[in-house]
Amino acid sequence: MLALSGVNTHINLYHILQGVDLVVPRGELTMLLGRNGAGKTTTLRTIMGLWRASAGRIDLGGADIAGMATPSVAQLGVAYVPENMSIFAGLTVRENLLLAARERSFDESRLARIFKLFPAMQKFWNSLAGNLSGGQKQMLAISRAIVEPRRLLLIDEPTKGLAPAIIANMIEAFRELKLETTILLVEQNFNVARELGDSVAVMDSGRVVHSGRMADLARDEALQTRLLGLSLDSHQ
Repeated sequence: MLALSGVNTHINLYHILQGVDLVVPRGELTMLLGRNGAGKTTTLRTIMGLWRASAGRIDLGGADIAGMATPSVAQLGVAYVPENMSIFAGLTVRENLLLAARERSFDESRLARIFKLFPAMQKFWNSLAGNLSGGQKQMLAISRAIVEPRRLLLIDEPTKGLAPAIIANMIEAFRELKLETTILLVEQNFNVARELGDSVAVMDSGRVVHSGRMADLARDEALQTRLLGLSLDSHQ
């Protein structure tokens, strides 16, 4: 579905991505892991065209999108959920979703899917988004990304700061979502990574330093410690 080859990204004077090679298999959920500052968010933003790659190729289903503007990438079926969620606090849940709908109208089957994954969206349909809890705002951000069918979802730290019960809800929702679309997910909660990941890439200092199957990394505590500093079991 997605392949990055030798991708470099400069932000002002800083060389953030330094030759990123990354493969996201079609129909899987790929975890993007790494310490803070490793380049994970920059990778998502570069794929989405929010920051422009200074070198390298970003291949989406056979097309190089490295030079495309963000709206053009979105039109190819890519959706991005940033860490800060970027919802419109002064609009209702309904209005937030309506802005993301292609024809400014809802496909009822998609809406039913969202309500099944996140019942709170139906409950607070006419409530202002700014009045939602942190977990509900994250649900809204993800709902907005999937209000139209997507080829690829890019999601940055969706469980950060959430209560365990909300995280459990998120895990179940992503299990369902990965049955219908390809997902690249940045996550710091390694228990979530182990539960959801099919494949994994680990970044350090602007490069991918490990890639493989998530289950293999979850079984190898020595590798976890070498790549991430601590084993997964220490992050329950």
